[in-house]
Amino acid sequence: MKKIASILILAIAFTLSAEAQGKREKRGPKLTIEQHTDLTVKRMILSLELSEKQQKQIEPLIQNQVANKRAAMLKRKENKATKKRPSSDEMYAMKSMQLDNQIAFRNSMKDILNKKQFEKFEKMKKSRKMKGMKMVKKRKMLKKKKKEKRF
Repeated sequence: MKKIASILILAIAFTLSAEAQGKREKRGPKLTIEQHTDLTVKRMILSLELSEKQQKQIEPLIQNQVANKRAAMLKRKENKATKKRPSSDEMYAMKSMQLDNQIAFRNSMKDILNKKQFEKFEKMKKSRKMKGMKMVKKRKMLKKKKKEKRF
């Protein structure tokens, strides 16, 4: 009787964990690059009060940035699926390319926006970064609590 009960408990535990993993992959609808670009530009129009000329100049920059991020994410997913870890040289190249892209984007934005708009853009960027850092800390704390509950 005890064996049957323990087997049932294990079966239920595996079923629940499999469902949880499945839900993790279905986080929400995936936007196309054009949709993501459009929404980002519209948010910038509202917050930075962009002119028509500025909108047209920023749109290809945002689209290029979104495409680069999407390509890097797909590459990471592919490596994760094959359980391939990048070497230190590959990691250096990826980080270097990412930073080069950020520098180029920032310089382009500096050329397009006026001084007041650029200052506001930098503040927005910094606040998004802080919000992301808070979310990472929150996730780490939740994981830590879950591990403590297991034992």
